[in-house]
This record gives sequence, structure tokens and C-alpha cells, in this order.
Amino acid sequence: MSKKSIWIIVIAAVAAVVFWCIGRYNAMVTAEENVETSWAQVENQYQRRADLVPNLVSTVKGYAQHESQTLEEVVAARAKATQITIDPTNATPEQLMAYQEAQGELSQALGRLLAISENYPDLKANQNFLELQSQLEGTENRITVARNAFNEAAKQFNVLIRRFPNNIIANSFGFDKKAYFEAEAGAEKAPVVEF
Repeated sequence: MSKKSIWIIVIAAVAAVVFWCIGRYNAMVTAEENVETSWAQVENQYQRRADLVPNLVSTVKGYAQHESQTLEEVVAARAKATQITIDPTNATPEQLMAYQEAQGELSQALGRLLAISENYPDLKANQNFLELQSQLEGTENRITVARNAFNEAAKQFNVLIRRFPNNIIANSFGFDKKAYFEAEAGAEKAPVVEF
């Protein structure tokens, strides 16, 4: 084999490795963008819920004026939930947990708000309240779907960057593992229903 043939083989091998590395890098960028897009959908659905809260509160306020503490709790929980922002490229499990806790507080406050409607038959029959309640239920379902999609995108990204030899490229270019939404504390226990 001539010296020229050896150089052609070496150059071809180096070119193949370079193109493979470029392909893996691009796959990681695409996967990371999918995580960020999924996170944007999670935020979008939580924002949709937050946008429904003022309308729901004002509708209930008209019927249940002496429930001001519950209404104030909902408004405060909404404010807290909308103040927390997360950069999905650097999200840590602790940040996601804090975000999830703030959103959970809003969910609990909304649950109390909807529970007081049982004491007000006129409110329960109000078309605006019923529509807002239905939209809120639909939004809660959308939040669950968006969170599941985020977790799936994060899982796909994490698997991609942790597999060998992708992990070499991931470490070289600073691709880090993404955090997941996890079940809230106490979610493993079934709620107790008493009559």
C-alpha cells in the first residue's frame, strides 16, 4: 500500500469521525430544544390556569362575600405561582420542586375556592361560574399532559447524552442532564373520603 493510499484512508477515517460527531452534537441540540419547547408548554398551561383565577375569584366574590379569606388565599397563591420562573436549560430538581410546590399551593387554594361553591346554590347554578369551573378542569388536564410531555422530552435527552459514546460529546460541549417533574409529597397515599 502506498503512502498516498494510507493518507487517504486516514483522512477518510478522520472525516467520518468528524461527521459522526457533528451528527451526534446536532441530535443533542435537537433533543435539548425539545425539552425547552416542552417546558414552554408546561408554563403556557400554568399561565392559562393563572389567567382563569381572577375571573373565577370575581365570580365567586359576587356570591360569597364573607369568604374573603379563601379568596385572598387564592389571589396570594396565584401571585406566588406566577413569580417563579425557571430556565429549562439550567433547571435543577430543587428549582422544579419549588415551582411545583408553588403551583400545588395554587391548586389547593383553588380546590378550597371550588369547595365553598357547595354552600351557595345560586353560585353553583351561575353559567359563568360553571364555564370557568369547566375551563379550570380542562386546564388541569392540559397541565398534566404538558408535564408528562416535558418529562418524556427530558428523558429522551438524558438517555441520549448518557449513552456511550454520546456521553463523550455531551461532556465536551456541556450538555447536562435535565430535571424531571416528580410526584408531590404524599401523592402515594390515597385520599381519605369521609361522609
